[in-house]
Amino acid sequence: MPTQSRRRILTAAPALLLAACKGPAQAQPPVSAPPLKQVVPFPLGVAAMTGQFGDPQFVDLLTRNFSQLTPEWEMKMEAILRDDGAFDYARSDAIAAFAADHGLRLHGHTLIWYAQKPAAFERIDGAGQPFADAYRNYILAVAGRYRGRVVGWDVVNEAINEDGEGERDCLWRRNLGPDYAALAFRHAREADPDAPLFLNDYFLDTLPNKRRSFLRLAERILKSGAPLTGLGSQTHVSIHMAPGAVRAAIKDLASLGLPIHVSELDVSIRNADGARGALDMTPLAERLAHQARVVHEAADAFTALPAHQRYAFTVWGLRDKDSWLRHPPNAGDGTDRPLLFDDDGRPKPAARALVDAAAGR
Repeated sequence: MPTQSRRRILTAAPALLLAACKGPAQAQPPVSAPPLKQVVPFPLGVAAMTGQFGDPQFVDLLTRNFSQLTPEWEMKMEAILRDDGAFDYARSDAIAAFAADHGLRLHGHTLIWYAQKPAAFERIDGAGQPFADAYRNYILAVAGRYRGRVVGWDVVNEAINEDGEGERDCLWRRNLGPDYAALAFRHAREADPDAPLFLNDYFLDTLPNKRRSFLRLAERILKSGAPLTGLGSQTHVSIHMAPGAVRAAIKDLASLGLPIHVSELDVSIRNADGARGALDMTPLAERLAHQARVVHEAADAFTALPAHQRYAFTVWGLRDKDSWLRHPPNAGDGTDRPLLFDDDGRPKPAARALVDAAAGR
């Protein structure tokens, strides 16, 4: 594991001062950071859910620091499509309204995901044209409803196998063939002529072979003439990332010339040998310094892209306690601290690292 000295503390106004965390053995160094969206030269996004909007601290922290919002769950098919085939837009409309009311860009997530097995589609599994018609109708309905309200869509999410070897088997592929992804992009463009349309996946930074498979799929979609116009790298990583790995991934993805979205960034500090392995007992301050190093690398590599390729840089959650990594079944024992702000909404060294990278420091 690489080592890194603690990032220097900056105290210039209008910084938010972070006090030490509880317990001397696990004290977090005080850190300051200005409102993040004011100092980064690209849209800065965060994932959220409507249940969090009743927390005034959450809303204040989000709106002061971020300029873009991704629905963590409430624009996915499982939130919108009921078992009887009817559409329920209550939650997706609420998150769209929140974004509009607070002047936030809204990124749509996601139209087609390999893990979806909705009852309304399973009833017509193998039905041929009726399945194809329902697929098109769903994309047209959802993307069309938010036309002009979203600034982009994750059209196809996580199409590549976990190990990077080829493409996932899924309900969509079994019924529509290997070109189901290209078909989704065509339908999405039919519904929304203007929004950037993204192919999104994870482990593109940790598994070079998966990145190659992802780029091959992107090239195949483009060669088919389908309107793929952006690439999303989720960037769910850990403090044990080899230096340079995230930078290499962003550079490779940018080689196609499309806009890039760092779409779901978090940096786990919990485990020494994998998501469910032994706990890392390194002192907290050291782990947070390593986390800052990874965030700095990602933000620095993203900042180095041409302006037309910097779609957005999105963090997958606001405060540590909001992270999916703090909740079952994702090693949810409450010990991970993967985000830019701590449980109390105070900036961490990772937040300062983002500011420094965006400023070229």
